[in-house]
Amino acid sequence: MDVMIEVQAMLGEVLSLGPRVASFGRDTHLLGAIPELDSMGVVSLITFMEEHFGIMVNDDDIDASTFATVGALIDFVNVKLAA
Repeated sequence: MDVMIEVQAMLGEVLSLGPRVASFGRDTHLLGAIPELDSMGVVSLITFMEEHFGIMVNDDDIDASTFATVGALIDFVNVKLAA
C-alpha cells in the first residue's frame, strides 16, 4: 500500500479537492492553507481514516500538527498502521 497515494485520494474525496491533490507533496500545507479543511473536514478525515485504513484514532492521538502538512498526515497514518 502506498500511503502517500492513499492519503492524496482521501484528501481529494473527503474534502472534494478534485485534481488539486495530484500536485500535493509531503511539504504541502493543509491546516490553515486549505479552506476545505475546517473542523468538520478534520472530523470527516478522521472518520474516513478509521474506516479506510482500519485504524482507531483517539482524541489524545491528534492535535493540529497531525494535519499541518501532507507529510505529517502520512506519518500519522504510518504510525497507526504499524501499531
